[in-house]
Amino acid sequence: MGLSRYDRSTLARELALVLVALVYCLPLYLLVAVALESTAQSSKTPLSFPWPPHFDNFSTAWTASGQAGLGRAFESSLIITVSSVVGLIALGSLCAYAIARRSGRLSNVVYLAFVVGIILPFNLAIIPLFVAMRHLGLVGNYAGMILLNIGLMMPLTVFLYTGFIRALPRDYEEAARVDGAGLFRTYTRVVLPLLAPITWTVAVLVGVAVWNEFFVTLIFLIGSKYETLPVALYSYAGEYGGKWNLMLAGVAIAVVPALAFYLFAQRTLIRGIAAWLRA
Repeated sequence: MGLSRYDRSTLARELALVLVALVYCLPLYLLVAVALESTAQSSKTPLSFPWPPHFDNFSTAWTASGQAGLGRAFESSLIITVSSVVGLIALGSLCAYAIARRSGRLSNVVYLAFVVGIILPFNLAIIPLFVAMRHLGLVGNYAGMILLNIGLMMPLTVFLYTGFIRALPRDYEEAARVDGAGLFRTYTRVVLPLLAPITWTVAVLVGVAVWNEFFVTLIFLIGSKYETLPVALYSYAGEYGGKWNLMLAGVAIAVVPALAFYLFAQRTLIRGIAAWLRA
C-alpha cells in the first residue's frame, strides 16, 4: 500500500491539534511568566513575559520565613511520597498476586472489597479516622501520613495490579516451582520483574496523587513541622496574598518534580496502561 496523501483535511486536523495544544500550554505559560515577574509587573501586565526575568522569586519562595517556607515542605513531600509509593508497590503487588492466582469465592470477595474501596468517598470516615489515629499517636508525623496514604491508595493499586497479573501466563511460575522455588521466591524472582510496566504506571499515578494531596495533609499535618508542599502553599497564600509572582514561584517549585517524573516514566506508563487494558 502506498503512503496516504497529505490533503486539506490532514492539514485541518493538524492545525486543530496545534490549537488544542496551545490552549493546554497556556496555564503553563502563565505559571512561568508570572513566577518570573516582579510584584509590580504581575499586577499590571501578567500576560507579558518579563525581561529581565526575576529568578530571585524562587529563592524568596524557597527560604520564606515561618510555616510558609517551602524548603522543609519539599523535604516532607519527598519523604512521604517516596515512602508511600514504595510501600504501595511492595504490599499492593503482593496482595494482588495472591488475589489473581488464588481462585475461589474468597479471592473474589476480597477483590470486590478493594473495588468498593475505590468507589466509596474517603471523606465519610475522616472524623473517626482522625480520632483513632490521634489516640495512636499518628497525627502530625511521617509514620501516620505514610500509613494513611498506603491505606487510601491501596484499593487502586490492587485493582491495577490484579488486572495485569491475571493476563500474565503461568508458565514461568510453574517452571520456577518445578525447579524448587517456593511461592515467595517465585513472586520476587519471576513475577515481580514481569510487573515492571504496571509498576511504573502505579508509581506515576499514585505518586502524583500523593504529591498533590491537600485535604488529607491539611487535616493530619496542619500546624506540624512536617507540612507538605500543598499545605505550605496554602499557608503561603495567606501570608503573601496579592504577591502572585511569589505564590506562583512556589507553585512552580511544587510542580517541577511531579512533571519531571512523569516525563521520565511516560513511555513505560503508556505501555503499562495499554497492557492493563488488554488484560
